[in-house]
Parts: sequence; structure tokens; C-alpha cells
Amino acid sequence: MRPLLRLLAPLLLWLASAMPAQAAVTITFWSHELGNSFPHTFFSLRGVADAGGPPVDSYFGFTARSVSPALLFGSVAGRLDRPTPGYVAGSDAQFSVVMTDAQYSEILALIAGWSEDGGDSRYDLGTRNCIHFVKEAAGRLGLTGLDQPKLMRKPRSYLKAVAAANAGRVTPIGQHGRAYLATLPPIAPVTAAQPAGTISTTSSSDS
Repeated sequence: MRPLLRLLAPLLLWLASAMPAQAAVTITFWSHELGNSFPHTFFSLRGVADAGGPPVDSYFGFTARSVSPALLFGSVAGRLDRPTPGYVAGSDAQFSVVMTDAQYSEILALIAGWSEDGGDSRYDLGTRNCIHFVKEAAGRLGLTGLDQPKLMRKPRSYLKAVAAANAGRVTPIGQHGRAYLATLPPIAPVTAAQPAGTISTTSSSDS
């Protein structure tokens, strides 16, 4: 048995080094088929910042605070939306990006800037809807091809167009949420103190 272990040791070490690093936060962009459920597009944050801290496993979208005919005539009150696990499982994961800590900080700033707590939570169907929210997130990651005027009310088509424009810079997924979630590995344990932040990014299971 020991000679066999000596033979396998180099292979085991190679496999360990080849495993994807979990010490980073991944942002994944999602779409949801149009209907009476909102938001129709959102993103998730999952992982641990390179600087350390607690695991992140959260979802953020943007939508109108209430659905009414007023949506058709201009700006209305909006809000950040925290999709529930069941809603996420019924959505589609389109693509993801492993972020640097600097990019992660930019996304946290975006969330704070669109929140009702000190941010601008104004919703406008034509200029500041759920797709504009994810567009802003993609822009803060340095992605290109974000101006798609004909797709700003077509979440799935918009995300697919952005993924195509950034081939080699994003990881395409194109899976239904339930199947994709089943492939995700456990998040790495905490190894360092939590960096200062402005908002909570804990799991949305209580949404």
C-alpha cells in the first residue's frame, strides 16, 4: 500500500493545485423569463474576498417598489430586490466573472448607490430599470459592448449579447438555475479579518 501511496502522491498534489481557487468573489449574471415576478435580471455575489472575511452568498436586483400604470409615465420609487433561493433556482445563470477585491468594492458601492438607504432608488422603465442596474455592474467590471438600445427590455438577450461581446473575459454558463446551483462547490472558510464594508452581503435566504 505504501508504494502505491508514494506513486499517487504527486498526482494528488497536482490535482490539489489544479482546483479552482475559492478565495475570490464571483459575480454571476442571471435572467428570469418575463412575467409578473421581478426582477427580470439580477446578479449574485459568491465567494470570499482575497483580503479575507466572511463568505458571501447573495443576490441583488433592482425593481419598482410597486407595479402600477405610473411606470409608463416616468420615474417612480424603486428598490433593491433580494431574490429568494426559490426564485434564483427558477432563473437562468448566463455568465460569471471572478472579481478582484477592487472590483468587488465597486460592486458594493453600486449596490449602496442604488439602495433606498442613502442612495438613488429612482426607477424608470426607459432609463433606469433592472437591466440598467446589471449594465452598471458590468461596466464597473470593465466589460464592453454594454450599449444595446434594442435590448434594454429583453434581459436574457441583453446578457447573451454582453457575454458574446466579452468572449474570453467572462465565463459563459447558460444553465437553468437549479442545475447550475447544484454544481457550485462549497465556499472556502474564513481565513482573515473582514474588510470594512458599507452593506450586508449575507445570504438572502431570509428574503
